[in-house]
Amino acid sequence: MYPNAYVDYLIHFHTDRDYFECHEILEEYWKSLPDRGKHSTWVGLIQIAVSLYHQRRNNFSGARKMLASAYDILQANPDTLQQLGLASDELLKRLEERLAALDSQQVYHSIDLPIADPALLAHCQKFCDERGLVFGSPSDLGNAYICNKHTVRDRRDVIDKRKEELDRKTAERLKRSTS
Repeated sequence: MYPNAYVDYLIHFHTDRDYFECHEILEEYWKSLPDRGKHSTWVGLIQIAVSLYHQRRNNFSGARKMLASAYDILQANPDTLQQLGLASDELLKRLEERLAALDSQQVYHSIDLPIADPALLAHCQKFCDERGLVFGSPSDLGNAYICNKHTVRDRRDVIDKRKEELDRKTAERLKRSTS
């Protein structure tokens, strides 16, 4: 069906609007793929979340840059969007509208991704119902933790993972140079 990370992304995107978490979840998934090109649909979806995170913090230039990049990537991959259960034409229209809003520095308001696959939508809604979440909830702009997560989160796990990856790559290089 769909990757669990993608479903988790959709749940966060449409419930708590934790765009930082959306980015983290989907980036980790994307990095696990053997072919992780920078023009992948996954990157476009990650950039939508990053853009909305920036707009919510009134960083309009950062939001616009990310969303323009996401738009370019997703416009080039409409078939992949369809395979991910999204209505590509409607999504691109919503992104165009958001780009115009960013150009005029309009304040953030929540948007939903147009889920075209009824089974995917039902799965997301069932998941939310089981956990007392409301799919399609607007962003809680008073939640400082979610709005400023990059400044307040505990980064120890990220730092540890990066160190492990660096150590692994260093060991691989040493092994190759001695063989």
